[in-house]
Amino acid sequence: MSARPPEDTDDDASGSLAERKMRFLFALRSHGVTDARVLTAMERVDRGRFVKGVFASRAYEDMPLPIACGQTISQPSVVGLMTQALNLGPRDTVLEVGTGSGYQAAILAQLARRVYTVDRWRRLVREASGIFREMGLVNVTAVTGDGSFGLPDQAPFDRILVTAAAEDPPGPLLAQLKPGGIMVLPVGQSDHVQQLIRVKRGESGFDYEELRPVRFVPLVEGLGSE
Repeated sequence: MSARPPEDTDDDASGSLAERKMRFLFALRSHGVTDARVLTAMERVDRGRFVKGVFASRAYEDMPLPIACGQTISQPSVVGLMTQALNLGPRDTVLEVGTGSGYQAAILAQLARRVYTVDRWRRLVREASGIFREMGLVNVTAVTGDGSFGLPDQAPFDRILVTAAAEDPPGPLLAQLKPGGIMVLPVGQSDHVQQLIRVKRGESGFDYEELRPVRFVPLVEGLGSE
């Protein structure tokens, strides 16, 4: 971990923050996040709420950062591209597998009618739920559970987003996707061969489309210890 950089002074803190947020939005556009609704949602959701401790000063950089339980908060441009690939509608119900910091779910909540997010780490679910309450996000429900099995009690879903990599799209998640629905997830366990893919459920099966190389933590079955 790097040492904490000097704190902004009262004289330049707001100007520095505004500049960092401007660079943040520019980085999103330069990496291909062009959907106006997604950009607006990401402008509304302050990533700084979800990055704590020594890395808080880097919240507006386009890079993944460590969070509790050995997990990460994803690179904002990847969050934007995954959200964009879902092609969300305002009446959609979304399942997110891998709550993490809660940042991705908070963005989804700006764009969809209902968001369910599940994580194997109780601590992450508890902390993210607290942020959702502070933000007044009444359309997000965070659940502790084994995300590889989805949430069958709330299925089917219009959209599913998975923020951890499996070798193949998990069968239970495919089964919980509505006809016409879209799932976006990374596949491949090796750091060097992961691909972000989009799965569309059609009348006669599933269509798969590779979007870009990515690096995510692996999708692990069972519950965490914290």
